[in-house]
Amino acid sequence: MNIASSLLSRRPSRADDGTGFLGDLTLRTGRVHEFCGTARRTLAMILAGKTAGPVFWIAPSWAVGGPNPDGFHTFADPSRFTFVTPRRPEDLLWCMEEVLRAGVVPLVVADLPAPPAMTPVRRLHLAAETGAAAGGTAPLGILLTPEGAAPGIESRWSLTPRHDGDTTDRWHLTRLRARTAPEAAWPLIAAPSGTPPCLGG
Repeated sequence: MNIASSLLSRRPSRADDGTGFLGDLTLRTGRVHEFCGTARRTLAMILAGKTAGPVFWIAPSWAVGGPNPDGFHTFADPSRFTFVTPRRPEDLLWCMEEVLRAGVVPLVVADLPAPPAMTPVRRLHLAAETGAAAGGTAPLGILLTPEGAAPGIESRWSLTPRHDGDTTDRWHLTRLRARTAPEAAWPLIAAPSGTPPCLGG
């Protein structure tokens, strides 16, 4: 089988129990998911706090206002993060693909200015499956996009702030798409102590 036909294969992806996300929600490892909405980076940090091991965060070198450790240390340990800032747009997904294929990093996040096309997404899935099959870590790939329009992703989630006039951080989490689950929405609230958010409230 040549690489083009393997990228377009309709074979089922490798099954697993998923990575615990929020409450009973899980994200299938060895696959690529999409986070969108105005609080998509917060959602990625929440997920990072639910995983163990290193996190690779890939973003354009020309982007303004990257993650600040002072802002996300309540979600995840900043020392776990490696920030990669390619100078060329085409290198964003290339970097993600290479890290996923290595199978040694549990969580790889790509903060993109626009959603990728179908073929690059299929390449990312294939790279994640290759990394999982290599006997190392089954990696989890997360695409951060402004509007949530990446084709071929395993699932799509949106997080937006939900201000209720008090000092408690609250958000609205929506599962917009999933291969094995229906659309659904949940309130998300931060504990008063500043610990990572949880479903409810």
